[in-house]
Amino acid sequence: MRKLFGTDGIRGEANRYPMDAGVAFSVGQAVTYLFKNVRHRTRVVIGKDTRISGYMLESALESGISSMGGLAYLLGVMSTPGIAFIARNMRADAGIVISASHNPYQDNGIKIFSGEGFKLSNEQEDTIERLMLNNELADKLPAAADMGRAYRMEDAPGRYIVFVKSTFPRNLSMEKMKVVLDTGNGATYRVAPGVFEELGADVEIIHNTPNGLNINDKCGSQHTVDLQKRVVETGADVGLAFDGDGDRLIAVDEKGRPVTGDQVLIICGKMLKDKGQLKNNLLVSTVMSNLGLTVACKRYGFSHHASQVGDRYVLEDMQRLGAVIGGEESGHTIFLDHHTTGDGIITAVQLISAMLTEGRRLSELAALMDVFPQELINVDVKSKPDISTVPQVTEAIRQVEAGLGDQGRVLVRYSGTQNMCRVMVEGPTKELTRKYCEQLAETVKKALG
Repeated sequence: MRKLFGTDGIRGEANRYPMDAGVAFSVGQAVTYLFKNVRHRTRVVIGKDTRISGYMLESALESGISSMGGLAYLLGVMSTPGIAFIARNMRADAGIVISASHNPYQDNGIKIFSGEGFKLSNEQEDTIERLMLNNELADKLPAAADMGRAYRMEDAPGRYIVFVKSTFPRNLSMEKMKVVLDTGNGATYRVAPGVFEELGADVEIIHNTPNGLNINDKCGSQHTVDLQKRVVETGADVGLAFDGDGDRLIAVDEKGRPVTGDQVLIICGKMLKDKGQLKNNLLVSTVMSNLGLTVACKRYGFSHHASQVGDRYVLEDMQRLGAVIGGEESGHTIFLDHHTTGDGIITAVQLISAMLTEGRRLSELAALMDVFPQELINVDVKSKPDISTVPQVTEAIRQVEAGLGDQGRVLVRYSGTQNMCRVMVEGPTKELTRKYCEQLAETVKKALG
């Protein structure tokens, strides 16, 4: 069993183990040692979102890198995909992200990228964990003369803005488009406005005044009510909401209605197919995707593969199967021809590209996919035994699946980052779907809560 790394790096309550300065210091040391370069000092870029705890963790990581003889490049506030890009762009050996994504401010996390801009493999994370927990780092420290140092990178935002803009077709323009951005008081609060303004859009921004405590607080991709209202009030063409670290996008159409990550996948997948750019005629999503996505893929003539939940598994399957687009219903979308990881701003740029290419409003494009009624209930749990070993839960699942027949499905799985069980049901009507989901959630709560 892994003790530190979950499905998306290390995560926890800030200033408490394992998200404390001591662990961050050891991560800095271990990453520097793991990526030790025989040609030059190991170079590691560090970026963070806007959480107040980011200062502490940034300093600890920097100290760990320097103590192991590496060079730390501090980017300041930068989105997760921005850090992955800068690591590759400047030919660093690794990149470290300080963020807990869409979680509230009191949580934080550490995610690690290779110098190629990809998240680490399980084997690499296991090596880092072993070095840290088995006290193997102390014997590997260099002499004082060989210690490293830290630098501030002032031009990182500009480099990233140029990169994102390069993914937008040169024959298109966002002039005359009204765009409302909700940056969730997070990592995109500076760069996102720059991208869309430089591409010619008329931009209005909400929730872009981070104070260290308000990241994701009733705003961003998890909470789009304010954005929906503002899009309607201003007569905007589209609303774009990002999460705390900028790797997710939830869009809002001109009528103020949210557009899911699955719908964005279908819209952009169809655009790529029409352009002859949908490699292997394949779209990758996860088992959490709405049934409507599978139906839409068949309708428009491309194949669909469902991976495990988690963007790393989507990416692995995309690489294995040769796909160029994949993502999650939650708003993570990977355009592998453009970037190595999910990027909310790139996703927004591609979505607007589809709108302009088709000459259609977002509400019309969203109708390319019929969304089946879906209910998701998160249940706090005390432990995470294999679901198949909990008789009460397996029997409840069997009964619901029998009731749905071929008109729906059930998915019960644990969160990879929290002590939580996610109960998801899709069915023919909202009423029946809600009834079955509540029934299952209550069983899970009694058995595991």
